[in-house]
Amino acid sequence: MYLVDTNVWLERLLDQEKSCEVGRFLDQISSDQLFITDFSFHSIGIVLSRLNCLDAFLQFVRDAFIDGNVSIVRLSPEDMAKVVDAMQKFNLDFDDAYQYVVAERYGLTIISFDSDFDRTERGRKTPKDLLKGKR
Repeated sequence: MYLVDTNVWLERLLDQEKSCEVGRFLDQISSDQLFITDFSFHSIGIVLSRLNCLDAFLQFVRDAFIDGNVSIVRLSPEDMAKVVDAMQKFNLDFDDAYQYVVAERYGLTIISFDSDFDRTERGRKTPKDLLKGKR
């Protein structure tokens, strides 16, 4: 079960340098094994709207949630103390700490290109790391 960070989704949606790597990951991992936080979902909407890529956003929603089986997970206000704790303990920004606490709460492996997670106890994997054994 994998928590896919914002930067991984955007890499694919914006056809950036590692888009093919993300595409292979998404093709090989069943969508019911993928999770995204509500924070990431809304951040993707903000980024794509600012770039005037509204069709890409709607396609993402259709592919991931309507036709796919990606799950959105969230934290409650009671979890914010854990977010602040993670910020202080691992020197993370709010977004990364939120992702970290969600991964911890739901027992998910973080999939991210963000090396800040390397400072944490859970660490992270990249899409490429998961493809090594699946060629």
